[in-house]
Amino acid sequence: MTGTNMFATLINVIKGSTAVLLLSINTIVMCSILFVFAFFKLISPTKSLRDFFSRILHRLVEFWTGLNNGLWSLYRKTEWDIEIPGSLDRKGTYLVSSNHQSWVDILALQKAFNRKIPMLSFFIKHQLIYVPFLGMAWWALDMPFMKRPTREQVKNNPSLKGKDLENARKACEKFKTIPVSMMSFAEGTRFSRAKAKSSNSPFDNLLKPKVGGIGMVLYALGDKLQSMIDVTIVYPKKGERDYTPTFWQLVTGQIPKIVVRARELDIPRHLLGRNFRTDRDIRRELEEWINQVWQEKDALLAQLKTS
Repeated sequence: MTGTNMFATLINVIKGSTAVLLLSINTIVMCSILFVFAFFKLISPTKSLRDFFSRILHRLVEFWTGLNNGLWSLYRKTEWDIEIPGSLDRKGTYLVSSNHQSWVDILALQKAFNRKIPMLSFFIKHQLIYVPFLGMAWWALDMPFMKRPTREQVKNNPSLKGKDLENARKACEKFKTIPVSMMSFAEGTRFSRAKAKSSNSPFDNLLKPKVGGIGMVLYALGDKLQSMIDVTIVYPKKGERDYTPTFWQLVTGQIPKIVVRARELDIPRHLLGRNFRTDRDIRRELEEWINQVWQEKDALLAQLKTS
């Protein structure tokens, strides 16, 4: 290793360590404040009061995310190219669907949509509510916890079949009075050429979408959903077709460019609130709709990777 390379490596280590330290301080301070308001929410005697503290907690997360976004721009070496619709509303309720390549995707989504739409939420396994500190934080931030019976439990007790959909709907009842953006990575895992080949994906830059997560959101939230935000994320890098960045590369400014493209799509209204598991026609129409979205996303990815 030459002296120049050693110096560049040292600079990156200093940059990354500084960013991680600042992120850690930001997170510790924000979590300390979050748990105070979470306690008040926990002891609140009425739903309206709990909703009040929920709004405070969501704003706190937005502030935390905004500070983190400042860290990603600290060294200004990564070019951010973000285009999102101007029609989005912080008081709306959305299904957000994106391709998935890297853990950096979550941070890119937060940077693109912070304070533009309600806080991004995910379905979380009910068992995780008992994880110290994290379980309390997820509950305070209104993440929907979902009980999902195992295959063995369904086999022993057939009446449990389909209960996860009903549990999801119950978990989302809180969103009748709280706006939400429910996130779904339809591919189910991070994209790679090896996974695409082994799964016989019909797409060049995507894995075949699994409609279960999207179908669950449509069933659980029903008419409350305003639209779907279709997001395409790409990390174009000269000489690499499928560049997959790491968190360390983000905090050290080593990612050349991050591109986020989003569009707002109408959801076919007859798919809302319908059980895609028991109704074959609904499942077929849902699959056809998502596959059409995926075809358009695949073409956009091919274009953006060469931009």
